[in-house]
Amino acid sequence: MRSAIVPTLLALVASTSAATEHPFQVPTEPAARAPSRIAIIGAGAGGSSAAFWLAKAKERHGLNIEVDIYEKDSFIGGRSTTVHPYGDSSFEAIELGASIFVDINKNMWRASDEFNLTRYYLGDDMSSLGLWDGKDFLFTTGSWRGTLGGWVDNIKALWRYGYYAPTNTDKLVKNITDNYVNIYGPDTPIWPNMSDVVNAFDWGTAVSQLGSEYFLSRGISERFTYELIDAATRVNYAQPVETLHGLATLCSLATGGAAGIERGNWRVFENFVQLSGAKLLLNTTVSAIDRESSAKFTVTSDRGTASYSSVILAAPFHTASISLPSGLADLIPQQPYMTLHVTLLSTTAPAPNPAYFGLAPGAHVPGNIYSTPGVARKLGDTLEFNSISFLTKLRKEGAEKGTAYVGESGKEEWIVKVFSPKAVSDEWLADLFMGQVGWVLRKEFQPYPALKPSPSFPPVRLDRGLFYVNAFEPLLSTMETETIAARNVVDLLLHEEFDSGICYPAKVNETHARASDPSFVYGWDC
Repeated sequence: MRSAIVPTLLALVASTSAATEHPFQVPTEPAARAPSRIAIIGAGAGGSSAAFWLAKAKERHGLNIEVDIYEKDSFIGGRSTTVHPYGDSSFEAIELGASIFVDINKNMWRASDEFNLTRYYLGDDMSSLGLWDGKDFLFTTGSWRGTLGGWVDNIKALWRYGYYAPTNTDKLVKNITDNYVNIYGPDTPIWPNMSDVVNAFDWGTAVSQLGSEYFLSRGISERFTYELIDAATRVNYAQPVETLHGLATLCSLATGGAAGIERGNWRVFENFVQLSGAKLLLNTTVSAIDRESSAKFTVTSDRGTASYSSVILAAPFHTASISLPSGLADLIPQQPYMTLHVTLLSTTAPAPNPAYFGLAPGAHVPGNIYSTPGVARKLGDTLEFNSISFLTKLRKEGAEKGTAYVGESGKEEWIVKVFSPKAVSDEWLADLFMGQVGWVLRKEFQPYPALKPSPSFPPVRLDRGLFYVNAFEPLLSTMETETIAARNVVDLLLHEEFDSGICYPAKVNETHARASDPSFVYGWDC
């Protein structure tokens, strides 16, 4: 806004110019600073939430920034995506990718509340479970009905695993989760390197040991470790307990309040983008990030080139095929990702074929089967599947829970998800579901990094103005941790460019202690 003194100066200049040969020039107002332009590469959980955190800071501190989000696909959500059975949008959407979050995932939980998104809870439709070793069911639940069934399942668990293995495992998981939730507190640190967050939360031992070593060294029985814990790591990370690190193993067991968003978890990330006000460039592939000057980068995509003061890379570097300025690519250790085959199908069979599992016709077969290859492990073999899960009955959009769609067959259909290390054939599916297969959809994913013990991690800050969200993934890989990693990256960026932060004038490795409040979630609250 102009000052009241400006018209007076203009009048003085007009009178002076008439009387002198060389009138003086009117001092002009300083030009407004051009907005800082920030590029985000990727519109998955990390990229969308980075845009959201930037918008929070812009709103709170009046920062002059513009944000562009580049996304190679035609949708927001990255590895979180849904499909409709039979390709018919009148049926309820089914998660093809990232399916659940849990109650300690405070960003996802808070977002679903803030955005008025309805959560559904895992196991609402079917909860019977079985552990399959390739030859026998080692343990099953749900074959009895009512209260008696719960008692029978508990007795069976005690008989096979004893009392101490489950209870001591619960204690280990609780210790790590109680520590983890401090990452949402007002005194959470800001970390430029992953080793900083490992040290801040005392995760060094868990990250440096294999999951099997971690639990066995703490007195957890071999049977419990190589059966139930192994089944959890296989279904959650497609990796056995003897290959991934202890922290990821503990994360696989922290399943309290497991939930998803009706019609798709991607709706959280869509809301992040919409509320950020960022410019979204879908179907746009980035090929290079180059240093333009000491204060600028050039992003090259199939739309051309554009200049930015900062760039946030929110996609796995080694699968994104993006070139970086000289020397920076070498800072990111090679990170392999697991290959997982996901098969979604509909079936009128209410349970898998008992004969496939060597059982008599009509025998009870659990609706959720997790593999843990005891016999196959000794032989060096792999099983045909990691998990088989009867998810829900086929329903029309908007139908009440428990109300199933009945088609021309006159039977209800179940939606089933199969995780497997290799693609499964139509013949295998026909055998498993007694020829009662309708719709089938197959997808090959690389959803998780190989979470092996490691003494080092990629840097979060690759260079001044260049940040890497997915540096967090070799530590923990979930939708939630991507939002946490993005929050940290945005705080680093704001500190570097604006001497500011999402909440405070951020200082790296400095905390902001205030009264404990269990509902406080840093970033959402300040």
